[in-house]
Amino acid sequence: MRFTQLGEQITDRPGPVRLVAIDGPGGAGKSTFAAHLAAALDDAPVVHTDDFASWEEPIDWWPRLLEQVIEPLAAGRAARYQRYDWASRSLAEWLEVEPHPVVIIEGVSSGRSEWRHHLSFVVWIETPHDERLRRGLERDGADALDDWERWGAAEDAHYAADPTRPIADVVVDGTVPVVAGEFSVIELPR
Repeated sequence: MRFTQLGEQITDRPGPVRLVAIDGPGGAGKSTFAAHLAAALDDAPVVHTDDFASWEEPIDWWPRLLEQVIEPLAAGRAARYQRYDWASRSLAEWLEVEPHPVVIIEGVSSGRSEWRHHLSFVVWIETPHDERLRRGLERDGADALDDWERWGAAEDAHYAADPTRPIADVVVDGTVPVVAGEFSVIELPR
């Protein structure tokens, strides 16, 4: 499927601001997919859940994203949030996101039930565990193995209690590279 085709499906949905979740476990390829989709949607803004999560709180950071980003944008207002800095392990600068026809919420648990009613479209990125771990350690270094194992356990618990894949509008194969603006679809469940 081409990113432009997916963009048309998204913009066909109602709403002045269409919130799109790109969900999947760590290392699945969500950030890469989000960048391609944003480019196909006239540089749609992308909000990363990594700007809210931390090694200490891989899943339970969500109220801040809901209050500072999801609810304002769903109401057609600008969002303003304080980004988490992974290097200093503390909150950093404030960022603002203006309403746009499409805003992408990218990251682990971005399709969570607490705000699904605000989402116009949900993408699930499917990638096997070993490949995700390899990518994560390549990015974060071998010293992050314990963090990745704790993170993975938190993700597993979250997705067992609040699964995103079954409600996704499209399931994407995160192991197949994007070529010429096309990506590989595993399933179109809905």
